[in-house]
Amino acid sequence: MKHYLALASALLTLAVGAQNVVQVSGILLTSDTSLQTIPNARLWISGRPTTTTSGDDGFFSITAVPGDSIRFRRLGFEDERLWVSDSLNGTSYLATVYMRWNSVELDEVTLYPWPRPEDLNRELLRMKIETTERDVALQNLAIQALKEKASLMGMSSNEMQRYIIQAQEQQLYNAGRFYGNNGATAILGRLSNPFAWAQFFESLKKR
Repeated sequence: MKHYLALASALLTLAVGAQNVVQVSGILLTSDTSLQTIPNARLWISGRPTTTTSGDDGFFSITAVPGDSIRFRRLGFEDERLWVSDSLNGTSYLATVYMRWNSVELDEVTLYPWPRPEDLNRELLRMKIETTERDVALQNLAIQALKEKASLMGMSSNEMQRYIIQAQEQQLYNAGRFYGNNGATAILGRLSNPFAWAQFFESLKKR
């Protein structure tokens, strides 16, 4: 029996060898409008052990003979066939093979990480977020940036408040001295005011 099988295999090999060998090359594309290339698809010839795979760019090349049927298989797609015409002349054949997506519709599933919202709140409170060295560095940089901005402002809020209060007190004091009940008191107050003299001399320097 083994001798008969070996003889049949040898005869089949001779029959194939007597036919014209064709180099079938082409590209695998999706059948939708996107026309994406399909990489790493498995190719084989029905009835013979010849097999190969498409490249990362979707191109393929396989040796066949006229009348062969080439099958294509890729996960996520339906199987496809390419028939090599038995009346084909020449030693090469170019083809574009389109494969359809194999869509599988699943039942809707709702995922709940915790049975109740209270469980979620409890787990969130239990979480311990570790402070990394990067976090500490970012905090230090933020504090330093605030200090630099504060230094550019000139005076702090407390200093600005004290300055306004002192200016108001000085204004009230000057009003009492310069604008008294009679003109003589106002003139004496003006002449005895050192700030007024300082302003006077400063105006002379600017002229």
